[in-house]
Amino acid sequence: MIAPSILSADFARLGEEAAAVADADWLHVDVMDNHFVPNLTLGLPVVKSLHAATDLPLDCHLMISDPERWAVGYAEAGAYNVTVHAEAITGDPVRLAGRLRDAGAKAGLSLKPGTPLDDWSEVLRSYDTLLIMTVEPGFGGQSFQHEMLAKIRQARSLVDTGHLNVVVEVDGGIAEDTIALAAEAGADCFVAGSAIYGADDPGRAVGALRRLAASAR
Repeated sequence: MIAPSILSADFARLGEEAAAVADADWLHVDVMDNHFVPNLTLGLPVVKSLHAATDLPLDCHLMISDPERWAVGYAEAGAYNVTVHAEAITGDPVRLAGRLRDAGAKAGLSLKPGTPLDDWSEVLRSYDTLLIMTVEPGFGGQSFQHEMLAKIRQARSLVDTGHLNVVVEVDGGIAEDTIALAAEAGADCFVAGSAIYGADDPGRAVGALRRLAASAR
């Protein structure tokens, strides 16, 4: 699955930019609060507007503090998948996953590059998506961290052996020269920003990335 990241899109033309990738699987929405990460992007009002403007499932990645307070609002606004960061959760992560599902969304958990998967493997039994960051969250355009391939392989193994039942999603530095590596390691869903929205034809870029991933898998 390919999930274009609107972080790399033209914020003044988000409806058109969503339409340009209509053949994608998800539309990835990076929400940053300038607290959990040193960047400020967009929030709930824009997500509500996007939900009305596109039929693509919205994959909301919340890089924010206090997700227990804010995450459910994104599910209620129509997001298909709401992903929170393990490092930002201060309460019960299993309860938070249940609240997201009760509000109508899939529940996702994201891990920064330095966060071990082992620490969260049991909690992830309550989640639908595991988002493995292959860069430090906060800014687009960073280089793929190849050492994260081991974490992707570990996640794939946990899914294949039945320990987990999650979509393995990767985010950070995904482009034509890295997507095959992540796919071969076992990722299911690929977030790509500049590789898609920096292309002359974003829709064609989606198709090219999908073919590369499929060939590697």
